[in-house]
Amino acid sequence: MQFEKTFIDGLIVVKPDIFYDERGYFFEAFNIEKFADGGIDKTFVQDNISKSVKGTVRGLHYQVGQYAQGKLCSVVLGKVLDVAVDIRFGSPTFGKHFAIELNEETKNQLWIPPGFAHGFSVLSDSAVFSYKCSSLYNKQSERAILFNDSSLNIDWKVEKPIVSEKDLQAKLFKEIEKDFLY
Repeated sequence: MQFEKTFIDGLIVVKPDIFYDERGYFFEAFNIEKFADGGIDKTFVQDNISKSVKGTVRGLHYQVGQYAQGKLCSVVLGKVLDVAVDIRFGSPTFGKHFAIELNEETKNQLWIPPGFAHGFSVLSDSAVFSYKCSSLYNKQSERAILFNDSSLNIDWKVEKPIVSEKDLQAKLFKEIEKDFLY
């Protein structure tokens, strides 16, 4: 298992060792000791799975306060563009985003600690997206940034995004509160 830091402090790409044979494959998706050694020393308390069709954009979501979530993101089936936006005021990469394709072939994962807004777009006909959370979901603590806010300049790699009404009502990046400090 390899843990690769990105240009944004805190974001880590996890590349599992995959063992193939005539039966198929095997890999460890999570190992508490290896993850701690790789810089991800979190306890996960909730697993979420969604299935979405091609062109769907979900996000950019985050939670604040005691319910701020770190997320370990992966794809079970299909292919997505996974995006994390640094919303930590004072960070040298505040307002910057990191995007990576997560898919069923490489089985790579992205660790997104608290202090980031998260979203993904579906690039395959459909995708099953899975993520482990370091805090429980809390409706009163949830926040969202408009996925296509021009100040973020995110290329979601979809022509006609399918977005929930709730996500279309999200705030602009310049309107977010100082919930996270670097």
